[in-house]
Amino acid sequence: MEHRFYAKRKSLIPQPFLSLPKAVRGPKRLFTHPQQVDTLTFYTLSDGRKRVYTSADALRGHGTEVILAPDEVSYMNLFINGILQSKQSYAVAQGKLIIRTEDIPIKGTPIILQMVTIR
Repeated sequence: MEHRFYAKRKSLIPQPFLSLPKAVRGPKRLFTHPQQVDTLTFYTLSDGRKRVYTSADALRGHGTEVILAPDEVSYMNLFINGILQSKQSYAVAQGKLIIRTEDIPIKGTPIILQMVTIR
């Protein structure tokens, strides 16, 4: 039964066509377990003057108190005041973190070096 005010009209717009893809079943794949990942974190606070921080500058009781050599880890991230820094803005050596930026973080700014090892 048609509505008396809205009679069916022929439209020039074609009806939508819905095409569902057919799922193809391929060979079964075996998934390997994720590799083991270890994360060490070095925490220190800026003194507002120096660019080179050593393992002796670590905050006691927070994270690790050593800075590993770059060849001992898979990759590193440096956060200054919670902001991820580019690789060009710092250098890392065994027991040493060197900040290469033009300016120095103000006194009390947290500096976090994240060292990730994937086995």
